[in-house]
Amino acid sequence: MNLTDKKVVVVGLARSGASIARFLSHQGAKVIVSDTKERGKLGGLPEAMEKEGIALELGGHTTHTFETANLVVLSPGVPHTSNPVKVARAAGIPVVGEVELASRFIKAPVVAVTGTNGKTTTTSLISAMLEASGKKVFTGGNIGTPLTEYIRTEQDADVVVVEISSFQLDTIETFRPKVALLLNITDDHLDRYTDFNAYKRSKGRIFENQQHDDIAILNTADKEVADIRRVLQNRCLTIGGVGPNAAAVTKEQITIRTPELPEVHIDLTQSTLVGHHNRENIAVAALAALTIGATPKGIQKAVNTFKGLPHRIEYVSTVSGVRFYNDSKATNIDAVEKAVTGFDNPIVVIMGGRYKGGRFTDLTDALKKRARAIIAMGEAKKKIVSSLGLSLRVLEAESLDDAVDKAFSVAREGDSVVLSPACSSFDMFENYGQRGDLFRLSVARLKGCQKTDG
Repeated sequence: MNLTDKKVVVVGLARSGASIARFLSHQGAKVIVSDTKERGKLGGLPEAMEKEGIALELGGHTTHTFETANLVVLSPGVPHTSNPVKVARAAGIPVVGEVELASRFIKAPVVAVTGTNGKTTTTSLISAMLEASGKKVFTGGNIGTPLTEYIRTEQDADVVVVEISSFQLDTIETFRPKVALLLNITDDHLDRYTDFNAYKRSKGRIFENQQHDDIAILNTADKEVADIRRVLQNRCLTIGGVGPNAAAVTKEQITIRTPELPEVHIDLTQSTLVGHHNRENIAVAALAALTIGATPKGIQKAVNTFKGLPHRIEYVSTVSGVRFYNDSKATNIDAVEKAVTGFDNPIVVIMGGRYKGGRFTDLTDALKKRARAIIAMGEAKKKIVSSLGLSLRVLEAESLDDAVDKAFSVAREGDSVVLSPACSSFDMFENYGQRGDLFRLSVARLKGCQKTDG
């Protein structure tokens, strides 16, 4: 792909947008970054770009910029249906995403992970398993470092492990992972897609360009994933199945059967990850790692030492016998259900934020079995009350601190309080990470008050 002297418009100036712009400039392209945000809201990035000779269009997009481009590259999260993008496509100008662009330059085998929930944990597990097996691994995409940064800095990995969102899959053309994983498909991003089937089709695109010698790994215990499995022509490995290309999952062990290797047994008794969904994540990660060169010994070492990730059922602290968990990454209904069912003791769940679609009532059965109460906050709190209030005790909170205080007042010794919102964070916070960080601070505040009172 020759980019020399080509006019390329990068849409969106954030970490990924800056990485894309630098990579394109390094390739000899004439780059302009277009962003709807004003300069003052973009920190030091505008100045940094200008020092590197990269032109900027801030505070809005102009039609002329897009109509006169040779190529348009979208940063992750930028809608591919926005008007400027439609203008470019109508003019016959290619529009791709960052993953598609970078994939055309990557020579190492790629392992790509998608799904509604569990992507980051599974991606991190695969990388840990490969590294424990002596492989040099680059981990990036929707997690951590953009793929264009890997190419620009000329890193040399044995395997590239990449987390892929549905938004990134919307803009692929030739992206072909050697190993592609689909974990699950449940209601999410229905504020962006026309319906669930459109979202499902987007997830299924991860297999679109795979050929017969590539590998698809699927959790066929998920009925939507099993539905996609039926139309694939290349080799498929599954969990939730039996036979020579499957992994069986129990509470204490994973058993993997593939034609190439003797039966592999993975002990789960030393793992700190909570819940059956995480055992499934370990299973699909192990399948992927084995197919791309990991050893059973390396996989077992990674399982024993992997500590989990921030904001994903992350233990925070214990206050007067009540344990607090930060699951701020749980921004949809299915993620909350998995969190709730992962606990054996009574819990108090803090929910709410900006509503993204889905039915809170789908959580009723799981919550009735384990939840002592629900604390509802944010824009969605009235909807949570109306959906769950007839079946469960639901209290409203005016802020995150108020939610933590109310949850603690309801909880009993031996209970757990779980921030698992089922909503995005953008009504009150910059992102789910900030929400989780402030939850930790709120728990620390509470713990300090309890020590003072005691």
